[in-house]
Amino acid sequence: MAKLYLVPTPIGNLEDITLRAIRVLKEVDIILAEDARTSGKLLKHFEINTPMQSHHMHNEHRTVENIVRRIKNGETFALISDAGTPAISDPGFLLTRECVKEGVEVDCLPGATAFVPALVNSGFPNDKFIFEGFLPPKKGRQTRLKNLAEETRTIIFYESPHKLIKTLTHFAEYFGEDRLVSVSREITKLHEETIRGTAKEVLEYYTNKPPKGEIVIVVSGKA
Repeated sequence: MAKLYLVPTPIGNLEDITLRAIRVLKEVDIILAEDARTSGKLLKHFEINTPMQSHHMHNEHRTVENIVRRIKNGETFALISDAGTPAISDPGFLLTRECVKEGVEVDCLPGATAFVPALVNSGFPNDKFIFEGFLPPKKGRQTRLKNLAEETRTIIFYESPHKLIKTLTHFAEYFGEDRLVSVSREITKLHEETIRGTAKEVLEYYTNKPPKGEIVIVVSGKA
């Protein structure tokens, strides 16, 4: 039966892909890829020769209906992002929602996603947490931070390296300089590191050592 597979891909270390993910990517008719150049390296490494089709945030609004129509006509698709699980701060939600709406089967495989190891590695309570993803770049950022200042659960954010200092500064301002923060960088990669401390301490560390690579920030909830 034709369906849509959501297939997680490694966030750094290629050994983190599952055997099932490799099999599915070899068996489907089409792989929807966020960036064919990035995904092409992964597919080549695992000798996956399935055709790719572009599916990213700039074209997904235009392509969703056609993809769903093709699945209903018998084709099987796999959706992958550049790294991690599709639809987690990456394209995938719109297509998944349309498939569910049209009665198309969706099968999401378990696999790599950056915020889970960052959360567990932080040492903060993880029985209850919220995932915020990327903060608004400008409009709504201040309001969001004010609301989150009262949050008692552990909070998880994604951030780019060139905005980390700004974001940590805002955390110190809105959450307090003594709020505990854990910054995980380059998870599963060669230069992986996790820096823990108060918002003030972690800000000072990265002010003196500008960060590079993919970043996950975990913030303890308000006591």
